[in-house]
Amino acid sequence: MGFLTTHVLDTAQGVPGSNMSVSLYRILDDQRQLLSQQMTNSDGRCDGPLLQDESFSIGLYELEFGVEAYFKQANIVQPSPAFLSEVTLRFGIAEAGEHYHVPLLVSPYSYSTYRGS
Repeated sequence: MGFLTTHVLDTAQGVPGSNMSVSLYRILDDQRQLLSQQMTNSDGRCDGPLLQDESFSIGLYELEFGVEAYFKQANIVQPSPAFLSEVTLRFGIAEAGEHYHVPLLVSPYSYSTYRGS
């Protein structure tokens, strides 16, 4: 069976994005179904896979990262309102037997992602 993981890199400070909220949703019939909520650890990763075993299935998903709160706790000056509050990444899982790794590289003014390994 496949599994889903993520990690966060704070590109503004050059450090792992630790203690950031990560919510995972499954998208069914244009509705979001919350599957899990976690916080990243000191390495910017969740402690285990976000999806695995029988819960890992082909479909459309979203990862939502709490970047505004993260940068606020890191004492990074932001405008009010912040340019980025929540970063939502919508992605598809097309192969049930593979490892999907969806990282977030983020600063207060930009972000990027890719399918990692």
